[in-house]
This record gives sequence, C-alpha cells and structure tokens, in this order.
Amino acid sequence: MRTRRLHHAIDAATATLARAGVGSPRADAELLAAHVAGTDRGRLALVDPGPDFVEQYERLVARRADRVPLQHLTGTAAFGAVTVQVGPGVFVPRPETESLLAWVLAQPLSHQPTIVDLCTGSGALALALWHHRPAARVIAVDDSDEALAYARRNIRETSVELVRADVTDTDLLADLDGTVDVLVANPPYIPTGARLEPEVAEHDPPHALFGGQDGMAVVTHLVTSAARLLRPGGLCAVEHDDTTSAATVEAFTRAARFVDVTARHDLTGRPRFVTAVRGG
Repeated sequence: MRTRRLHHAIDAATATLARAGVGSPRADAELLAAHVAGTDRGRLALVDPGPDFVEQYERLVARRADRVPLQHLTGTAAFGAVTVQVGPGVFVPRPETESLLAWVLAQPLSHQPTIVDLCTGSGALALALWHHRPAARVIAVDDSDEALAYARRNIRETSVELVRADVTDTDLLADLDGTVDVLVANPPYIPTGARLEPEVAEHDPPHALFGGQDGMAVVTHLVTSAARLLRPGGLCAVEHDDTTSAATVEAFTRAARFVDVTARHDLTGRPRFVTAVRGG
C-alpha cells in the first residue's frame, strides 16, 4: 500500500515539475524521492516509505518547481565516478564536462603525473582525475572562499592539494613552471548578458559563470599560464562556451607554443572544449 502511495507521489511530482518547466521532470521526481527515502533511484520499487515521506517529499518538490537546482536539494552532484558535495556559493558540475574528463583519462600519462585543475570550484574535476590516477600529484586552484570550503570537504582523505589563487595572476604557480603534465580548466566562460535557465542564473555564483563580453576574459589568461606551466609535450584541455570554440582555438594558436590544437565536442554534439599539446 505504501509502495503504491510512493508511485502516486512520484507521478504527481512529475506533473508538477513538468508544469514548472523543469527539463527532466520524471528523473528529478525519482531522484528526489530516492533522496527522501534514503535509497538509490534504481531501488525505489523496493522501498516502503515511512510516514513522514510524503510531507518531506512534497516540500522538496515545491522547491524544485521554484527552479532551485536538484543538486542543492540533495546536497550532492555526481561527476564521472565520484560524487561531490555542492550547495549555494559553488558551481554545480555539469555532465558536459565529463567529456573533458574522459579525454584526459584516455591520454597516455606517466605513472605519477602532475595535474593542475584551474577554477576547480567544488573540486569535482580534480577529484575525478585523482580517483582514476591516485598516484598523480593533483593541484586544484580557485579564488572563491565559498567554493574552496566545498572543495576542502570533497577532497579530504585524498592527496589533492588546494591552492587559493586568482587564475589570472601572471605568476600563478610559478614554482611549477615547465613541469606540469596536464592542465585542465572549466573557467567562467559565459558571455555577459547571455540568457540562462533559472537554476543557473539564480543559483550558480556569477563569479563562476561569466567571462566578460565575449566569454574569453579568463580563457585567454589560462592559455598564457598553460604555455608557461606545461612541460614540452604536456597536455591542456579548457572548456568554453558553445559560441567560442573558434576563439579558444585561436587563443591557443596565437600563443605559438602549442601544437595539435583541437576543438572537441561533448556527448550532445556541442562544441565544448579545446585540447592542445605544449610544443618543444
């Protein structure tokens, strides 16, 4: 009987979220139900929810219908093989960035590479790279105290190093010049004034979103830093806005220290990141 009530509650939540314009109403309704029930989404059919389930569930569904991000309601976000804590004040990692992660993991790296993650936010990308390359030295950089507080929780019990620094500083990580094997970044890259979904516009920190009028203000600094930090043969991957793939390729080409500059797409087929190799 209780299981039937659970299904009815999920059906009603799906309809509520669909009316509110949520892009994946059924998935979000099930994920919220699993969160309240303390189980995995795939095990909902086996759950016998407690007496307080409906009240708690409907409260979360109402907040999701107000376009509060799902991840803020559950307190976590999945990214690749890891799950990180997120909430107000930190950028929620997106599945699109997993294409960049997959590209890095497919590259032949030494047993103990030095990996730098700029604009780390919650630390999701740094943590995922460490998860697959636990012998690596992984250094994650951000200048937001709020983001670093989340990152600190997410990377505890790992060897990931956190550095508070502005990634546009000309002497960023100067002690690592010419020694880094891989540099990755998911920087602020949305052009100022772009229209965004409420979950992004009202809840992600603007500092982590906007990259100036053309979206390239931070990206160009990262290319300069990558040219200095990477060893010859070192790899770089930088995420960018859908509209700035060509501009990002041009930035790497103009730096004159990179070869094999390549525009790449995410799993939806959208231009998502550019990779390059530091020349000799």
